[in-house]
Amino acid sequence: MGSSGGARPADARPALRRYGALVTGAARGLGLEIARVLAARGLVVHVTDVDLDAAERAASELGGGAFASALDVRDAEACRAAATLTASQTGSLAVWVNNAGVLVTGPAWEQSEDTRRLMVEVNALGTMNGTLAALEPMRAAGRGHVINIVSLAGIVAAPGEAVYAASKHAAMAFSLGTLYDLRQSGVKGIDISCVCPDGIWTPMLFDKLDDPDAAASFAGVLLQPDAVARAVGKLVDKPRPVTILPRRRGPGIRAIDLWPRLGEWLIGPALAVGRLKQRRMKKRVGKVHP
Repeated sequence: MGSSGGARPADARPALRRYGALVTGAARGLGLEIARVLAARGLVVHVTDVDLDAAERAASELGGGAFASALDVRDAEACRAAATLTASQTGSLAVWVNNAGVLVTGPAWEQSEDTRRLMVEVNALGTMNGTLAALEPMRAAGRGHVINIVSLAGIVAAPGEAVYAASKHAAMAFSLGTLYDLRQSGVKGIDISCVCPDGIWTPMLFDKLDDPDAAASFAGVLLQPDAVARAVGKLVDKPRPVTILPRRRGPGIRAIDLWPRLGEWLIGPALAVGRLKQRRMKKRVGKVHP
């Protein structure tokens, strides 16, 4: 909880046992790993997902009082109801993690309006809906922490993922702008943190090993979901406005953001590396699941 609890990490964990956390898109992949980390820290986790059956299975696996509900983050009222349910079931909404996301690759002009709308509504509007829903009980309590899973695509755009990156840029701007608004309003006990990981080996990428338009997601360091989830867990005690994973990717990504021409020069070699890593991963997966 960091500044939201006013205590240092050493004494924050016992206090967290009185509080609840909500994770969106938590039935599988990164969301489920984040839910595991939060449950291990003593939070009662509200597992939400559009797939209710999978969410219920995940909550049963977590134990510790975890419970589940169906949630489409595109629905603002549903997000508010989920926040209310979390607070009523656990006593307080301490942490809300906006994890739900959608990635469809390809040049923007080849994607349908429905596809573009889906990514923008889930990735950007969903983050806004979740954040604002969480802030209602958090502002009333004077404490809380919203953690938004953004992406490196929220800092720098990538070919083949233009609409996805646009939606993530929006999520980043909204998160930081809202954090600044909280501070300008005199609110010190509520934090908003953005997590910007490189590609993560989750169901979002499982079907993209043969997709040349997804090469950008493989060009850097392909992270495991448990490593990202551990980073989220650390943020509970020590909030940061932006966390880039892995950290060493930060300077290069920031440089391309500052000098877009550099991206034009580097994108060809970077995509070649990404496609090579796709082929290697496909071979590795084939050996595990022949």
